[in-house]
Amino acid sequence: MKPTIPLDRLSRCFQGIVPGAIATCDAGGLPNVSYVSHVQVVDDRHVALSCQFFNKTRRNLDQSPLACVQIVDPLTLQAYQMRLRFLRSEREGALFESMSARLDAIASHTGMKGVFKLLSSDVFEVLEIEVLADFLVGAEPPTSEHDEPMAIPGPAGELRALQTVSARINRACDLEALLASTLAALEELFGFGHTMVLVPDGSGKRLVTIASHGYGDGGIGAEVAIGDGLVGTVAEERRVLAVAGIDAGLRYGRAIRDATRRAPSQASVRPEIPLPGLPDARSQLGLPLLVEDRLLGVLAIESRDPAAFEPWHEAFLQVLANQIASRMDHLAEHEDDDEDDESPSARRPDPDRIRISLPGGDRTRVFCFYKNDDAVFVDGEYLIRNVPGKILWKLLNAHARERRTEYSNRELRLDPWLGLPAIKDNLESRLILLRKRLEQKCPEVRIVPTRRGRFALELECAVELVERETA
Repeated sequence: MKPTIPLDRLSRCFQGIVPGAIATCDAGGLPNVSYVSHVQVVDDRHVALSCQFFNKTRRNLDQSPLACVQIVDPLTLQAYQMRLRFLRSEREGALFESMSARLDAIASHTGMKGVFKLLSSDVFEVLEIEVLADFLVGAEPPTSEHDEPMAIPGPAGELRALQTVSARINRACDLEALLASTLAALEELFGFGHTMVLVPDGSGKRLVTIASHGYGDGGIGAEVAIGDGLVGTVAEERRVLAVAGIDAGLRYGRAIRDATRRAPSQASVRPEIPLPGLPDARSQLGLPLLVEDRLLGVLAIESRDPAAFEPWHEAFLQVLANQIASRMDHLAEHEDDDEDDESPSARRPDPDRIRISLPGGDRTRVFCFYKNDDAVFVDGEYLIRNVPGKILWKLLNAHARERRTEYSNRELRLDPWLGLPAIKDNLESRLILLRKRLEQKCPEVRIVPTRRGRFALELECAVELVERETA
């Protein structure tokens, strides 16, 4: 028997913005009520509840499989009561992994990953859904004139919007233009004003932001460890992940964290990890940028609106994410193309040359390269690290010795000191990051694209180079 109200008409109630509550009874009829952090629709007749700390609820369900769950529409505040019958607990598989990823994203921010975790996905049959009468005036679910359920509306021009964004993606001639035009279109066409694209930094441990929209200059270069937060979880799990009501989830996670820290002989908790991007974000959506099984990056969208993302957004934006990834991969295939086949020979920076002065301008900027972690500081302030840091150090040393100004992607790719992989892994993304970080921290030193596969180093200051083993 299908529920009296179709579950797809209540999709906002399952976003987690307003926590649900589950009521159960033991064999003697003694009731117990507990909040549940996540209720997820399985199909048109079943839902799954996240099981984390349900000791009493679990014992009651073992004695009596019937339960009631109250859910609330976060926009209308209309409440609904679902009568359920417990069927089974799942501890692996697609449903469990999907629910676990959402909880892991919240848990990692509060330092509770591995402690605040999903024990099982408890699957229930939905027997009946009741609108709680007199809860609010005039909040009955919408119906058509024939009393048929009305579909949840998307934007009126969603197909035209898809056509517009697809055209921009297809026209992009380089990676920077691709990401800038796509993120701008997400605001113009969908109202998503805070977006970013993060790519693997080459260490296999972190993602770094190379494009952002709505954050000013501060977004570029921001890092997220793989596995941390929504973005890191999307990269680790390689799945689309949406989290609504982040503020409520974080409060819940922090409460559990505080209780865990006070309890004797409990697992230690890690420091809380700040949310990347908006400090007051209330909903986030992350989409992996994949080509086959290769992760090219993560598209992250966030909003201060707790109900910013409707169910259709995930599937719709995944289409765009796939197109972005495909175009990124295509551009990477041609990023070393050079109109001039006579590239200058690659040369590794001289490790014994630790101080070099270059004339140019009235100001001297001091660049320091730390060999232990390939980090570059300018005037004592962190600038960049890993492959982009080594690229910058190579360019500055080559300019000091030879007064070279023009370089090619090809010679970077062939230089073993840089440690670039044999396969093309979007070298252009590292050059974009380097160029933008220089714009932020040292605008007198610039990386300027000249033509496909080539760029120039421009200096408007004197440069002093210092190389050290460790900080």
